[in-house]
Amino acid sequence: MNQQTTIITPQEVERQREFCQKIHERNAARPTPPLAFVDTYGCQQNEADSERLRGYLREMGYEFTDSEAQADLILINTCAIREHAEMRVLGNVGALVHTKRAKPGQLICVCGCMAQEPHRAQKIKESYRQVDLVFGPHALWRFPELLHRLVTRRGRIFDITDEPGSIAEGIPVARQDRVKAWVSIMYGCNNFCTYCIVPYVRGRERSRRPEVILEEIRGLAEEGYKDITLLGQNVNSYGKDLEEPMDFADLLKAAAEIPGDFLLRFMTSHPKDASQKLFDTMASSPKIAPCFHLPFQAGSDRVLKAMNRVYDRAGYLDKVRRLREAIPDVVITSDVIVGFPGERAEDFEQTMTLLDEVRFDALFTFIYSPRVGTPAAKMEDPVSKEEKAAWFQRLVERQDQISEEKHAAYIGRTVRCLVDGADDKGLTARTPSNRLVRLTGDESLIGQFVNVKITGANKWSLTGEPAE
Repeated sequence: MNQQTTIITPQEVERQREFCQKIHERNAARPTPPLAFVDTYGCQQNEADSERLRGYLREMGYEFTDSEAQADLILINTCAIREHAEMRVLGNVGALVHTKRAKPGQLICVCGCMAQEPHRAQKIKESYRQVDLVFGPHALWRFPELLHRLVTRRGRIFDITDEPGSIAEGIPVARQDRVKAWVSIMYGCNNFCTYCIVPYVRGRERSRRPEVILEEIRGLAEEGYKDITLLGQNVNSYGKDLEEPMDFADLLKAAAEIPGDFLLRFMTSHPKDASQKLFDTMASSPKIAPCFHLPFQAGSDRVLKAMNRVYDRAGYLDKVRRLREAIPDVVITSDVIVGFPGERAEDFEQTMTLLDEVRFDALFTFIYSPRVGTPAAKMEDPVSKEEKAAWFQRLVERQDQISEEKHAAYIGRTVRCLVDGADDKGLTARTPSNRLVRLTGDESLIGQFVNVKITGANKWSLTGEPAE
């Protein structure tokens, strides 16, 4: 894997926008504007990437649709974290043979993390002939050039070479949400947890310049965005590769000083880099949401070592203790993997005891999924799927109980919430600590901070009504 970071020059980005203009001219000659369908899987970083891909497509003259059948161009931005996600993508890509048969000129593009995996790209090349273009995260900034090659020369294009990790500024962005926004502060990962494919498909850590990030946040605040999330595979290691190092706590503090009525969130954090300085910075500003996603993955030191997590149970619990001392009302969420290769029943019991000791507000729980190319995929794994499933069920049931108890404590309180949307059940809102609230009220409240009286709760969410 190439570990060099490349800064893409403004001239190179401008060249991509020239390709956008060339495609726009072709599209303008059509009787009606062509339609693009962008389908995104996986994490918020993928959502942020899709916003840039939509920005390019908009400059090319595409309008957008939610229908694969109507689309002239389909762009599928994929995830490689778990096998289930990859199987979903491949199933949906397979079904597109029917839309392309009905619309022979339709272009089908697959990008993102799964596309960067050589064995998956080869599978698409051999078995999914309807796919025209495949490219990985490293080539995202060159999407216009790749698409221009496709529409002018025809022939399938596969661009998944192990290029240097890059940073390209100036790519246009088309955001779908008017209340929430995502800002990537860095890309890649240096941690190489033995189960994780991310460093292999997204490259090594590389940080955007702080002045560029802060200018983007300032622009979002001026546009009226109320909920801004800073993204990175490990935001806590931000800045280590900059010529003039700036740590994440300092970046967060500077962002919180930008004028405007908005909340700052961030994810994800690696426990080994979560510092007291960061906890104190969070506590110092009401603009920084009092919530912290701190993945622990396993409660057993033996399993943590096999995962290459570079911390132990005691160290993790100490970070949680210091975080709660700094921010007493902080909401802590986490990730946990059940059934890592070699995990024993006594190891899993240590995960259960850690759950009871910390009492997380919510957990993202997964049964271990082997990823081709990672060290864990070659480890012996003697525990049956049935036993892992039983462990998983116990974990989920216990966390559901804890979540319901924590939510019930909100009943009767009045909380300032951001109304962020609506669905068939009414308005949706978020507390500063990111708890989902369902409430009554007019859709004119969307995008506003509202004091909400909490009237009910379950393990998933709170219910409430605007306070008088």
